[in-house]
Amino acid sequence: MKHLKLFALVLFMAAATLMAFQEPAQAQKLADAIQQAVDAGKIDPTQPPGFLGIPGGPVIDWWKGLLWAIWVGWIFSTVGAFGGVMAAIGHMTVFGFGAYAKSFGKDLQLNKIVTDSIRTSNQYLVGTSAGISTYNYWKMGRLVLPLGLALGIGTIISSYLVPVLTAGKINLSSYQGYFGMFVLLLGMYLLYEVTPAGKAKKKAASAAAKAFQESVKKGGDLKDQGVKIKTFTATSCVFTFFGVEFKFNPIVPVIGAFAIGAIASFLGVGGGFLLVPFLTSMAGLPMYLVAGTSAMGVFVGMITSIFSYMMQGTPIEWSFIGAEMVGIVIGSIVGPRTSKYIPDTALKVLFIILAFYTGVDYVLRGFFGMKLL
Repeated sequence: MKHLKLFALVLFMAAATLMAFQEPAQAQKLADAIQQAVDAGKIDPTQPPGFLGIPGGPVIDWWKGLLWAIWVGWIFSTVGAFGGVMAAIGHMTVFGFGAYAKSFGKDLQLNKIVTDSIRTSNQYLVGTSAGISTYNYWKMGRLVLPLGLALGIGTIISSYLVPVLTAGKINLSSYQGYFGMFVLLLGMYLLYEVTPAGKAKKKAASAAAKAFQESVKKGGDLKDQGVKIKTFTATSCVFTFFGVEFKFNPIVPVIGAFAIGAIASFLGVGGGFLLVPFLTSMAGLPMYLVAGTSAMGVFVGMITSIFSYMMQGTPIEWSFIGAEMVGIVIGSIVGPRTSKYIPDTALKVLFIILAFYTGVDYVLRGFFGMKLL
């Protein structure tokens, strides 16, 4: 708990410092966009301020954000992914910020600023959850530290460059369409993984998952049988988990995480939904190890991406995000303690269902202006 409080303090101080330096730039950028929307007849300046201080903007009760964020923290810390996707669904659809951005049309800058705010807000939630999950899974012996570090190295450069290149240039419809497309493709891939052909390629992961589940039933010392690093070099890392040996080349996750970090930063999500299939395929890891290891890679990428977006003057609704981050902490603490009771395949099936529904819905919304329901 002491380490967790220190971690939270560091995050708070970093956010406060960044806010102090960027507030003037954010305020001017937002004020110019609001004036453009007023001139276009899209905003009534006499209305009370709402989201981001925009006159007439939506106002959401803080407790709704808190409850949704508990779910976001739980799903991310349990599956090792989908936290950013769920955060995006909440901000775009559940709370209506997406429809609000669309109301300004594709040409007004306020559409793009609200879209950037959604992308960055998602990452604040996922980054908080990823940091807490990384610490919790490391304590449980369910984090492959060398692999997590390799993922983190790969995400740093791409997570910084994407906001620099895309901030202020992406409208909400385009964002929703690409967001849905990537999630849908992910669902298709994971569906293959639960077929007999997909399972046959991951015998080691299945053996480790089975040993873990049996130890949980027997009440054994889970941490004592957790990840044990045997050898680690620039081109090879060998470790065991519940007596099953795994091996990977650290160069491969660095390269893979670079591409994943770019996609995740563009979509404004954590990237766990891409890191999960990457880790299960590249290293053949069981889901019990994927959650913590992917969380570490996501955490590094989120810190970098958030910093880059904020440097571009992206505004944040801090009062609402603050309540959500409290919910994220609650969900992220509960997730690792409940996931061990859920079968490995059940976690993947849950992931697939969410991926298909979310993917189809947002492809229709973004590219065709339609809704699944």
